[in-house]
Amino acid sequence: MTSKTIPDFECQDTDQVSSDGGSRDAGGGAGKDGLRLGALLGYFAIGTFLGVLFMMSEVASWFRIQEMFRFQSFHMYGIIGSAVVVAAISVQLIKRFDLRTLNGEPIRLSPKEWGSSRIPGARYWIGGTLFGLGWALLGACPGPMFALLGGGISIIALAIVSAMAGTWAYAALRTHLPH
Repeated sequence: MTSKTIPDFECQDTDQVSSDGGSRDAGGGAGKDGLRLGALLGYFAIGTFLGVLFMMSEVASWFRIQEMFRFQSFHMYGIIGSAVVVAAISVQLIKRFDLRTLNGEPIRLSPKEWGSSRIPGARYWIGGTLFGLGWALLGACPGPMFALLGGGISIIALAIVSAMAGTWAYAALRTHLPH
């Protein structure tokens, strides 16, 4: 029952990761860690922008999240709904125009596997429910947790460490779980 499935696709963006899983020089003076300083600064700038955006739009607000889960306000539903619409349009544009990455590699979107359980898509329903319960209890989802930390809410560091520990635990146990 514990079988490791190999996906029918492979990661095309392997500039920063060697075949043995370690980092390698991506070329162009990338250095020992395989990341260019410009790329890191770009990621930092985008992350900072998103953090400010999350704080200003109150996406990271515990009160807004509680309002959403109590069905008292449309604010968060509007933001999430807008994100779903933008993502759906983006996926359709990627498929229709056969878009490529900045490195010229094709973007391949593999279809979801609904699994072989008696309930189709059970892993998505169960995973989504667990994610939603954690989100409702904590009052923050993974993205805004870092914005909250940057905004001075230091207790969120415990949630970040816990989320990372859960992710690492899943990675360690993944081959033993029924997929």
